[in-house]
Amino acid sequence: MLESYAAGRWFRASDEGEPLLDAVTGEEVARISSRGLDLAAMVDHARTVGGPAVRALTFHERAALLKQLAKHLSEDKDELYALSARTGATKRDSMVDIDGGFGTLFSFASKGTRELPNDTVVLDGPLERLGRGGTFVGQHVYTSRPGVAVQINAFNFPVWGMLEKLAPAFLAGLPSIVKPASQTAYLTEAVVRRIIDSGILPEGSLQLLSGSAGSLLDHLGVQDSVAFTGSAHTAGILRTHPSVVHGGLALGVEADSLNCSILGPDVSVDDPEFDLFVKGVVTEMTVKAGQKCTAIRRAIVPSSVADAVVAAISARLAKTTVGDPTDESVRMGALASLAQRDEVRKAIEALRSSADIVYGDPERVELVGADAERGAFMSPVLLRARPGAVEPHDVEPFGPVSTVLTYDSLDEAIALAARGKGSLVGSLVTHDPSVARTVTLGLAPWHGRILVLDRDDAGESTGHGSPLPVLVHGGPGRAGGGEELGGIRGVLHHMQRTALQGSPDMLTAITGRWTTGSARAVGEVHPFRKSLAELRIGDTVESASRTVSLADIDHFAEFTGDTFYAHTDPEAAAANPLFGGIVAHGYLVVSLAAGLFVEPNPGPVLANFGVDNLRFLTPVKAGDTISVQLTVKQITPRTSADYGEVRWDAVVSNADGEAVATYDVLTLVAKTWPA
Repeated sequence: MLESYAAGRWFRASDEGEPLLDAVTGEEVARISSRGLDLAAMVDHARTVGGPAVRALTFHERAALLKQLAKHLSEDKDELYALSARTGATKRDSMVDIDGGFGTLFSFASKGTRELPNDTVVLDGPLERLGRGGTFVGQHVYTSRPGVAVQINAFNFPVWGMLEKLAPAFLAGLPSIVKPASQTAYLTEAVVRRIIDSGILPEGSLQLLSGSAGSLLDHLGVQDSVAFTGSAHTAGILRTHPSVVHGGLALGVEADSLNCSILGPDVSVDDPEFDLFVKGVVTEMTVKAGQKCTAIRRAIVPSSVADAVVAAISARLAKTTVGDPTDESVRMGALASLAQRDEVRKAIEALRSSADIVYGDPERVELVGADAERGAFMSPVLLRARPGAVEPHDVEPFGPVSTVLTYDSLDEAIALAARGKGSLVGSLVTHDPSVARTVTLGLAPWHGRILVLDRDDAGESTGHGSPLPVLVHGGPGRAGGGEELGGIRGVLHHMQRTALQGSPDMLTAITGRWTTGSARAVGEVHPFRKSLAELRIGDTVESASRTVSLADIDHFAEFTGDTFYAHTDPEAAAANPLFGGIVAHGYLVVSLAAGLFVEPNPGPVLANFGVDNLRFLTPVKAGDTISVQLTVKQITPRTSADYGEVRWDAVVSNADGEAVATYDVLTLVAKTWPA
């Protein structure tokens, strides 16, 4: 009997449960039930134990735990691969699910460290000045919600489906309750056991619900969220739940998706793009036995090459061996269950109302090392739609099935793609830039992701059906309207964005980042002499002044080779309406500014590693005097090093007090000094 991990302990249901069968042999793998599970206690445990523990950590600390977890899970995968084979997955299929899931953890860990502050608040966009005097300003911020992230996953990706939702939710400060699809829940449970046993994540930040979700949504409210992956039918039921309709529960849906791949009219049968298209369709038909929400269900091709496309896909499918997924010669394993195979067969029958089977037999398949009566095996099936076909745009066969449709113009191809009513992903195979632009702009409103594939990017392309951690996964309309992954976008999706209004000093205190207009602290000790432990937000150095001479400008032009006329030709510079005469190079101004604020002796400042948001505001002419104010804007200790990052606000002003340049200086500073 599979167990749930709830409220800090493993729970086993008291009844016999429902049997879960091996997709290959039909043998019982496990039983599953959630009868007797206290769902209210799970939600309460997440809110009162898991949530506070996660939110007490900074983004960098959460990212470090995700990285540690990814390393731990990656150490020994043999048991997981063996269980994955029982779902019908080949070794390649298992890599997509298991290794793909672990890779997603690594990706979010890296993103969290590099792109989020070592804090619990994220600033969104620049400061907004709301009053003339600068004493009333606005700032958008993201903060963690005191809620629970419930993740209801599909059967086809029992590992990746969990981890791709868990990682961004955890980074956002939310505890998760994971509810896997029953058919392959034994693989999810095995991974969760490893996570719980490792003790890496704080208690309560991850709970597992094995079996029916029952009344779980009844206990959720306005600060909570549900991320659902599954059928449009079930999604419709969830959308009408009182907690969603009246209780403010946020629901994200990834549902049915009739994804398409379009072959450009510029591609001939002799072009490399033709083979790329054929290979892509076959790959999406056979990986995970076509049980992917991103698989190509509609292959849209020019009428002139339709026969050649059908022949090429059929020839490649004929080389696809089907059978025991542990056999190295097998290229496609079983569907997840006999019931799932029955559903795919019903879908094929519906498609045959307006399409003809041109390859495969849904009732018969030649197998390697397996029994067709006991295992949920099926031949890949390719159909060709007849003119005016309707069913290929309405019926999703969630298995190794695709339908070829034809077009005679780009407008027709775009219209055919749009008849899917919204998809997770579409692909276009073309080597013509004008075709790429026309079709992409036509497809974009209907798709969450678009792959444009040709000979130039094929070598590195991850393929049509591979969601990536750094890109959004989700789609409009029929695909559910949800959005996951997308790097830090997936983290912020779980957080609350709030517009703050107040004085600069108050916003500095609230956000932990120095705000323009707030107090500066000018002390006797140069800030470059202070370690990270000694530096404080607002610490400032106000430099002496320096006059920029014509000799400085001439020398900089000769030394760097930047002889732009505004710096070297008095007559041309005088005719320039912006300058009215020779002006200093902007980079000369920045270089001189560095000389004004730097403290040259060895100290805790280890390196300058960048400049952000540089703007030149007022021209500096020969004879003008400049000075600098440099203020500690943000301090970000690195959890894995003995130094951290300091962002400094730099303002270069002229003798009249006008800002001539503004920018952020980025330095690495030792946590203590001497080190």
